[in-house]
Amino acid sequence: MEVLVKPEWLKIRPPSSEKFGLIKETLRKYNLHTVCEEAHCPNIPECWSGGTATFMVMGDVCTRACKFCAVKTGYPAMPLDPEEPRKLANAVKEWGLDYIVITSVDRDDLPDQGANHFAKCVKSLKAEIQNIIIEVLIPDFRGNLDCIKTIVEARPEVIAHNIETVKSLQRKVRDPRANYEQSLFVLENVKKMNPSIYTKSSIMLGLGEKDEEVIQAMHDLRNISVDVLTLGQYLRPSSWHIQVSEYVHPDKFEYLKEEGEKMGFMYVAAGPFVRSSYRAGEYFLRGMINKG
Repeated sequence: MEVLVKPEWLKIRPPSSEKFGLIKETLRKYNLHTVCEEAHCPNIPECWSGGTATFMVMGDVCTRACKFCAVKTGYPAMPLDPEEPRKLANAVKEWGLDYIVITSVDRDDLPDQGANHFAKCVKSLKAEIQNIIIEVLIPDFRGNLDCIKTIVEARPEVIAHNIETVKSLQRKVRDPRANYEQSLFVLENVKKMNPSIYTKSSIMLGLGEKDEEVIQAMHDLRNISVDVLTLGQYLRPSSWHIQVSEYVHPDKFEYLKEEGEKMGFMYVAAGPFVRSSYRAGEYFLRGMINKG
């Protein structure tokens, strides 16, 4: 296969403030993880310098082996840290954040797949920090409605779950236990259980998808009332991971953003460095939630 050369628009900026170091120190102090580090996110300089990070709970080893993701994979079989919800609240208080994003590894090894622990983290933050806005990026919980309900009843303001790629590439890109219909099922049932919760999903581009497939995936998300969509460039974390098929031009992202807005998404963030927990989306959602 032809080796692609990264284009000019994919240059990453270095850290730009003291907050970058402060966040790193706080994470080490409380033995917390961020998906920013574990997934080699290209936006770490921008987000950490601005005082934003996406926490990853339930450890740093995932039971899934998606071919795009840099998070360590294995069978943890380790008990969850009962102090993690408290540690998370302490870290967020130290940073003075009013909007926090929490995600997790998949824990298929646990009877409830970690849903109750995830919910405890949300509840701990709500109890400790007044007026905090919480966005959670959840696993699919293998489509288990009780697990989904546990998260919904913890009452985060935003629940995100990513379909990751178009329907035809699911088996090529994601772990076999994940699939397109199951991810749509999760997002649809969040809305059914509590229509006031904002839902969100993300699609990676550059994996070999066709434009019409991306448009169809966007329609599928709108048909189940997903509110927010992010579209970003897939970047290969290592030689083990699936190869990049295309570096998508920023003009294509702009086109897809406009198409998404026409479909009725409340907000669409689209660009080479956009990720599911992108700060622009955070600013928009904070404004919507504060306005009621």
